[in-house]
Amino acid sequence: MSLHITGDDAADRLLTDDPLALLIGMLLDQQVAMETAFAGPLKIAERAGTLDAAAIASFDPEAFTELFKATPAVHRFPGSMAARVQALCAAVEQDWGGDASAIWTRDEPDGATVLKRLKSLPGFGEQKAKIFLALLGKQYGFTGAGWREAAGAYGDEGSFRSVADIVSPESLTKVREHKRAMKAAAKG
Repeated sequence: MSLHITGDDAADRLLTDDPLALLIGMLLDQQVAMETAFAGPLKIAERAGTLDAAAIASFDPEAFTELFKATPAVHRFPGSMAARVQALCAAVEQDWGGDASAIWTRDEPDGATVLKRLKSLPGFGEQKAKIFLALLGKQYGFTGAGWREAAGAYGDEGSFRSVADIVSPESLTKVREHKRAMKAAAKG
């Protein structure tokens, strides 16, 4: 399994190899391009010297925000997103022993259980949790019963709705077209 989300081999390798990186990328995926959001974990790892949940959770908040602001910025809202990443890492450390993958592996959960676990994380609402569940099921090897149903439309086979469906430059284009169409429909 190898993810192809950012167009940057090193960033995609980190997302593929490190479940916390993938979770942070999903958290950052709002009000910025998907590639920017999912490239964020590599920037954080390089600048902080780690991508360990406990280390990030205990990082000095002001210093962590500065790390987000460095050029190129991790996110267009460095203060609020740095705080959200720290809150997410604190939850992963406290509730999952620092192992992000435990959210979808501990006790062999079904899709509905993983969705509930994701929704309990700081910064993960219903839609973000469903998209991440679809990403786990479609590309990350999660096979828990009922994951497609729990992910809603994001779990649909052959859809191009979200980051869960990006496996190539062509699929990225289709996801972008879908998002544009949804925004146009919402405005109309």
